[in-house]
Amino acid sequence: MPCRSLLTVSQQEKSDILLGVAQGSDDQLLTPAYWKWRCAIGEAEGQDYVSRSSSLREEIGFCLLGGFGIKMEINDAFFTHLKSDGVFEGGYVTAETIRDLLEQRIEVGGRLQKYRFPRQRAQRISSAMAMLEVDTLSAMSDIEFRNAICELPGVGPKTASWITRNWRGAETVAIIDIHIMRACRYLGIFDQTAKLPRDYFELEKRFLAFAIAIDARPSVLDAVMWSDMRIFGSKLVNRAIAN
Repeated sequence: MPCRSLLTVSQQEKSDILLGVAQGSDDQLLTPAYWKWRCAIGEAEGQDYVSRSSSLREEIGFCLLGGFGIKMEINDAFFTHLKSDGVFEGGYVTAETIRDLLEQRIEVGGRLQKYRFPRQRAQRISSAMAMLEVDTLSAMSDIEFRNAICELPGVGPKTASWITRNWRGAETVAIIDIHIMRACRYLGIFDQTAKLPRDYFELEKRFLAFAIAIDARPSVLDAVMWSDMRIFGSKLVNRAIAN
């Protein structure tokens, strides 16, 4: 699915997004009031997962290593493994070199572990590093930047939004993954029949409208939803339903 420009969230959409959604209180799990409270904590703690020191090459490499089927701990460890070998320093690195690094067992959480998709991700990272024009990308708006990142091999709207958020701190995009889907479906903000990547931009628009409606920065809402749902997942939903 190609990326495109995000439509502006109107005041009417901000109001409409919460119609029929009970506000609840901050001690009621997964309600709008709960997420507003969590965002206040996340804001105070700087919990927005925006990178403030990495290069663009590093951010793209990190996000290409992550995604579906890859735990964050594995993502972090193998990114550091590739970075220490100079993969993201700017010179051309072959897919074979990256694959060999990803096929090594390295220590993660106290035990040796393998990376799940060494050949696929090695090819994507090698191609992306060769295609990057950092100066051109840096001069673009956030949405133009995301659209351009979508042209890289293996990059869809979620990964492109993740890169855009991490490197630019963009509040005009959302990182819609399974954890965000689960939370927003429970809220009634996302339709139960919505699917990724088919409906990505409509879901993103609704997520951004929800963030505005509860006076939260999208980056912080993304971060706290992802964190809570990743840790507690279906247990949180089950507890909320029970209450």
